Amino acid sequence: MACVAWGLPQDPLRLERFKQFDWRGLLLGLPAICSLVIGLTLGDRMGWYDSPLICWLLGGGLVLLVLFMINEWSEPLPFFKLQMLKTRNLTHALVTLCGVLIVLTAVIIIPSSFLAQIQGYRPAQTGPLMLLVAGPQLLALPLVAALCNLRAVDCRWVLAVGLGLLALSCWAGTQLTSVWIRDNFYLLQALHIFAQPMAVLPLLMLATGGMTPQDGPFASAWFNTVKGLASVVAAGLIEALTTVRRHFHSNNLVDSLGNSPLSDDGAAGLARRIHDQALVLTSADLYLCMALLALALILLIPFVPTRIYPPRAVA
Repeated sequence: MACVAWGLPQDPLRLERFKQFDWRGLLLGLPAICSLVIGLTLGDRMGWYDSPLICWLLGGGLVLLVLFMINEWSEPLPFFKLQMLKTRNLTHALVTLCGVLIVLTAVIIIPSSFLAQIQGYRPAQTGPLMLLVAGPQLLALPLVAALCNLRAVDCRWVLAVGLGLLALSCWAGTQLTSVWIRDNFYLLQALHIFAQPMAVLPLLMLATGGMTPQDGPFASAWFNTVKGLASVVAAGLIEALTTVRRHFHSNNLVDSLGNSPLSDDGAAGLARRIHDQALVLTSADLYLCMALLALALILLIPFVPTRIYPPRAVA
């Protein structure tokens, strides 16, 4: 904050701009986003559309969101400048950022949930998995930024390599079994040391390259809103997929066993084994979905974004 205050020129106060503030957008957008976030957060717990409250939250939130977007299109000083979505690179960056954040959220939730439910790990015991990714990125981030700053390097292919590493990590996760412990996940997480910055930094470069300074605040609004909403959507999507696939695998396992006569102790032990195996299969399915999502994002790269060269200081 101190560097920003020192580096940015200080404009005089313009209190008259309060008259141009998008009050209608605020009254429509704030309850829309709040309703959608609450609905997505509580949806799986309350049975999604079996709950009238979730129906009202999601339905009402979507209606308000549509009205908000209509208002933003004609507003002189909007929160979101919809006209900017005509820019191919910005639209591609926002869509890809949403997909990348869904994948990154999944690769945190899946191993943590798996180790907690199958192996009984506490959060402190799964922490080293996250530190393995977070710590080395202090070095990986500037290295990837330096790579993208080379004029000979097309940042689109840096993005493709990053998404490919994410897909590879998720595909490797589909091989997990009930005997996996924390050590088995280290290689998967190690791939993310460079995969994550390579999948995010090129997006920022693609979106902001060629953009005028006047469009900067609007681009920031798009990025930060997509980033926040994508995390909520990812959590809700993963919870819903987990519930659906766990029920599917549990029913299949029970049907395959039939009505075998078992003692009380045997029935309890068998139920536990069925539960654990259903969780293992569900985790593998989630990893597969995330790998396919990462591959789908790679397929967009040759067709949607255009090449952007790194900025250079004016001679």
